[in-house]
Parts: sequence; C-alpha cells; structure tokens
Amino acid sequence: MAINKVVNSGRMSHGAMRNVLEYVLKEEKVKEGYCLINGPYSGIEPQYDQIYRDWLAEKKNWGKDSGRMYAHNIISFHKNENVSPEQVLEIAEDFSEKFFHGHQYLIAVHQDRDHLHVHIVTNTVSFLDGMKLHQTRADLQRQKDYTNELCREMGISVAEKGKHFDGSEMEQGEAVIWDKNKFNLLLRNPKKSYVVDCAIALMDVVPKCLEKEAFIVSMAEKGWTVKWEEGRKHVVYQNEHGDKVRDTNIEKTFTGIPATKEALTNEFKRHREIRNDGGCEDYYSEVESILNGADDALKGEGTDRSTGKQQVAAPRREGRKRRMPAGTGDGEEEKFNSFLAEYRAKEDVGRGAIETSIRNAEASKRTSESLAAERRSEERERAEDERRDREHTEERQRIRRHHR
Repeated sequence: MAINKVVNSGRMSHGAMRNVLEYVLKEEKVKEGYCLINGPYSGIEPQYDQIYRDWLAEKKNWGKDSGRMYAHNIISFHKNENVSPEQVLEIAEDFSEKFFHGHQYLIAVHQDRDHLHVHIVTNTVSFLDGMKLHQTRADLQRQKDYTNELCREMGISVAEKGKHFDGSEMEQGEAVIWDKNKFNLLLRNPKKSYVVDCAIALMDVVPKCLEKEAFIVSMAEKGWTVKWEEGRKHVVYQNEHGDKVRDTNIEKTFTGIPATKEALTNEFKRHREIRNDGGCEDYYSEVESILNGADDALKGEGTDRSTGKQQVAAPRREGRKRRMPAGTGDGEEEKFNSFLAEYRAKEDVGRGAIETSIRNAEASKRTSESLAAERRSEERERAEDERRDREHTEERQRIRRHHR
C-alpha cells in the first residue's frame, strides 16, 4: 500500500531548498545508495550543496529565482508491504518522469524507519524551456491515481476506502484522517474535538430516527443545529459555539457514519421498512416504551429497595398490559428483538471504535513529540555545522589576506 503526499510548507526560500536537499541525502537515511538525479548536474556523486548550486544557477539562467523554489513529494509504503528498495526507486523514477519531465529532480529512498519511503524533490523551473511547475488539486489527485496504477502493475497492494491494509473492514466510527491539519486538530485535543463530538451525536441519533424532522429535533437535543436545505447540496452541522462540520467531513473522517442527505435518507427508509415489517408498528412502539421504562428502573427510578426487585412506573405497567395486534406472533417479536439487539450492539461497537481512535491519536501524539525532538536535534546539529563552515571560511579568508 502506497500513500503519495505533498509537503507544502517552507518552499519559498533558498535556505529551505538547500535544507531539504541536505535532509533527503543524509547517509543514515539513504542506505545502500538508492538515489537518483535527473537533469543538468555538474558533480559526480550526489552532494546536496552541488545540487543546490546547480538548481539555483538554472533558476537564474531563466530569470525565475523567486517564488516557489521546489516541489516535494513523499511516497510511503506500509511496513508489512512486500516491496524492495529497488522497486520503490523504480516507482519513484516512473512517477517523476511522468509528472516532472524536463525538470531537475532528486529521488532518494529512505530506509531509516520501519517502512520504506521515497522523497522526490523537484526544481520548479524547467531546464528545457524555463516554464515553472504549477500543480492544482486535480493534478495532485492524478498523481495519487497514477501511483496506485504503478503499484498494481508491480503487484503491490492499493489503499481502499473503508479497509485496513490486510483488507479487513474498518469498524463504524473508526477515524481515517488523510489531512494533516485535521489530524493535528484531533491529536492536540481529541476528547474535546467538535468533529468527534458531532460524530458521536450522529451515531447516537441516526439509529433512532425514521424521518428527517425527528433527526433534526434529536440532533438539536444533543446540541447540534442541522442545516438541511433543499437548495443546498451539503448538510452542515453547527454546535452552540458556532463550530461547523460539513457532512462530507464526517464521512471522510469516520467510517460507516451516515451524514449526507442521501445516506441519511436511505437510513431512515431502512428503519421504517424494518419497523413496518409484518404490521407490527404498534407493537414495536410498545416494546420500546417498556424498554425505556426498564432503563429508568435500572438507573434507580422506581426500585423497590426492600425486595431488590425493579418496579416500572405505573404508566409503564399499563402499557405492558396491552397486547400485540392481531396477526402477530412470536416470530415477529423475535424479529424485532433481534433487530433491537443488533442496532444497540452497533452503537456499542461504534463508541468503542471512537475511543480506540482517540487512544490511537494520543499514542500518535507521543510519537510525534518524539519525532519533533529528533528534528530539533537535527536542526541544532545543522546550525552547528553551518557555524563551523562559516568559521572555517573566515579563517581561510584571513589566512589569504595575511599572505597577501
């Protein structure tokens, strides 16, 4: 399984370009020399400083030494994927020739983590015609699709929506976050994230609703206003603090939670069909009334402490005396009880999946903090190296002036 991501930050300065080239070519990351340089290069072995100078000269040659300096793609493979560094390099080379033809680019396969990944850094100015590289969202989607095509051709698995690496289905409510900013939002404060709160509210409300109006009222009771308008494509959920969540945001972030107009309408229809099956609507209403009374009793309402028996309030007892409509029998009762047990089990599974997602986010946060500390250490080392380089340069200049 390969994931193709674009690094968008820090691409507007010479220093940023030099730093990323240095990082990508670190010896402890590029083991066994799996790297490749495309386009004009005056050196022999790949050296970040020489690549930087050649790229800078190319920009100045075309009078385009400003704006975005480089593009940076990372193609990562799952740790359990049966793929070799040679295959990763081949995929990156094919990908780069497809989308960055005529540009200088550096490809480097990193083996310093538990999964293989390859960095592709590209000079934004073409050495053929001086045209600058521009990429739209559609271009980025085409890049991801082409990466999947290359993986299929080489027998490498491809990411599928709603499934894990091993092909197993994701549970309802399991977080699937591809956007870095959204991931950081949940990572910093997962238990108070309004996106998670909205998902939990939907999981609690949707299984109990038969129609749009009841759904809107129930969501309002949970603190969420539902903007469901005929003239608008999307449903927007807004809490009392003004935080808004679009329906597509929920469905992209969490698995199996209906949030769009179509998904909700289909879900309401399914619930109505189940309720009306066999002409037992009154019976279903009766059973839910009894169950609600039993839930109240279990919470301590109407409990006979002297005997330890749970007593349901008088209105519930009256309801219990009523009989099922004529024509219904034990089969219908069993069918409904089965349905009720199924959707309550789904609610429990969904909540468990949300809690699992939160725990995973907290674990990822600890990992991210560790990686951030590592990056800070690397930056300090880089700054120290640059300081020593400046001192050596100044010393050489001082010696030359002395000899003159």
